[in-house]
Amino acid sequence: MYPTLFAPLNVGSITLKNRMFSSGHDTVMAENGRVGDQLIAYQRARAAGGVGHIVLQVSGVHQTAEYTDSELMATSDDVIPGYRKIAQAIHEYDCHVFAQLFHGGREVMTTPDGLLGVAWAPSAVPNERFHVMPRELPITLIEEIVHGFGLTAARMATAGIDGVEIVASHGYLPSQFINARANIREDIYGGSFENRMRFTREIIEAVREATPDGFVVGLRISLGERDQDGLTPAESMTACQHLAPLVDYLSVTAGSSATYAGSVHIVPPMNYPPGYLADLSSQLRTTVDVPVFLTGRINTPAEAERILSNGKADAVAMTRALICDPLLPQKARTGKTDEIRLCIGCNQACIGHFHMGVPISCIQYPESGRELEFSDLSVAKNPKRILVIGGGPAGLKAAAVSAARGHDVELWESAPRVGGQALLAQLLPGRAEFGAIVTNLLGEATRAGVRISINKTADVNSVAGHNADLVVIATGALPYAPLIETLAGEVNSPVVNSWEVLNGAELPAGEILVADWRGDWIGLGVATLIAQRGHSVTLAVQGWAAGHALQQYVRNEMLADAIRHKVSVRTDLRIRGIAGNTVLLGHTLTGAVIEIPGMSAIVLATGHTSNDSLFDELVGRGANVHLIGDALAPRTAEEAVLDGLRVAAEF
Repeated sequence: MYPTLFAPLNVGSITLKNRMFSSGHDTVMAENGRVGDQLIAYQRARAAGGVGHIVLQVSGVHQTAEYTDSELMATSDDVIPGYRKIAQAIHEYDCHVFAQLFHGGREVMTTPDGLLGVAWAPSAVPNERFHVMPRELPITLIEEIVHGFGLTAARMATAGIDGVEIVASHGYLPSQFINARANIREDIYGGSFENRMRFTREIIEAVREATPDGFVVGLRISLGERDQDGLTPAESMTACQHLAPLVDYLSVTAGSSATYAGSVHIVPPMNYPPGYLADLSSQLRTTVDVPVFLTGRINTPAEAERILSNGKADAVAMTRALICDPLLPQKARTGKTDEIRLCIGCNQACIGHFHMGVPISCIQYPESGRELEFSDLSVAKNPKRILVIGGGPAGLKAAAVSAARGHDVELWESAPRVGGQALLAQLLPGRAEFGAIVTNLLGEATRAGVRISINKTADVNSVAGHNADLVVIATGALPYAPLIETLAGEVNSPVVNSWEVLNGAELPAGEILVADWRGDWIGLGVATLIAQRGHSVTLAVQGWAAGHALQQYVRNEMLADAIRHKVSVRTDLRIRGIAGNTVLLGHTLTGAVIEIPGMSAIVLATGHTSNDSLFDELVGRGANVHLIGDALAPRTAEEAVLDGLRVAAEF
């Protein structure tokens, strides 16, 4: 079905078995800066799924290269055994492995002790995102760092790693040297184009000199850093053309860690179209004589095949797609495309976890990152008759995994469709892809043999009549309405909740106030949706920023969209009362009452309350019952799906 995707590819001295790969991404699975069992299990799962090659997360090449406290550091020989173990685990499946060599320069996020560290860069030019003012690198330290790249590459070769990828992407140190706006030096490493390229050339030369013949050396670079002071696509292309003769391949992406707008492209969320950088990689590919690897929202084998067969790249990264479904290559190769669990680009548990400093996973497939806990869910020794009440993400996951383990599973859903709140989430602007979580989970449940009944309301008697050994309650939640004081004896502005708006409720003409308690997709998304419909909108957020609970890249994109639609955002406010058509808001920090007059309607995005009454009744009858998802506690789809997995793994 995908002849180009599964064609072999020669890269330097090695041959990759196919053209899809997992690009370097921080997993937050390093153990004191070293490769450990969790990271090995995570990467082994991807190799076992059939991917052509894996690029490990960044490895620091010098003590000044530690940009987070979760980074792999490869500055001494005692790291070699860990890299050897991970190489052996990946090679077991005829999969090649490369290591990323890294120095972030001024791009420093955190330090192990939480204090601000000293960042080093070509020049004392600050970045926007982390507000770091670096020190200018002296030539002696530049030489030391270059030497560090060589030493680290030699360690990788000794460990049996197949090659290294020098990270010059996303505004990191080599890019900072190349960029004339970040590098304002006046010595041999600054000024002219040749001088600004010197640092990266010396790195490549040091790596070549320190490693044996045939060891693969690649370069990762952004084809445009997408910010006003970053490298332009033309500048990046010129740099690639200059460096291509020195390396075995180029791996291209976009964006920069240095700015809020540029950093979105590190892990572009679902509002970016699939393969959106393919035309840029195509331009580069016609001007260089080495393979070009491409990243950027490539989630399906069909999209990957189109890019490759049209000559726009030689290999494609499907990183988040492989986090979501490690078996994607195997399923595509054997014609089981409809069984692939498609990534929805939500960014919640992958890059979102990284930004929280916890091991990455996937909201649809929480087994990812938890391979040591869940990778071998055996068939149940004593199969049970299980009844799942509720067909949202929690219920579907519990049913699918339970049935896959050999239990006899039936699921009842009171609505005409399964999916729960995910059916509403997909109606928010830019969030249509979120609905695929329902398609994916429903497919898993159906293939596992779950019997699903829709429009079926459960009560104590119907559940008792089912004679299940175990009942799982996944009945979700309902909108929570806070106490709102009515003043002056009347309310002229109707009050509706976000669910009603998403289900098509008409709002009167005029200005709408959206009261947002959670600071997630709902308040920000509903405010933008109402603005798109032609209303003036004020979003009152009970927090420090609109979308403050969201992953940074998702928040920034959604907030930018809201601003473009002229949504007015006011922070640190909670709704307190209504007097006529005036809304009274309380400032969360000072307690001051703020009046906003002239509101034609109020929309509540004030969270949810568990729909758990059936659970309480069944417990009172002595049933063997378990409560999961929002019915247990209103959270997100991620917690709901993990709850479903955990209850299914228990029996």
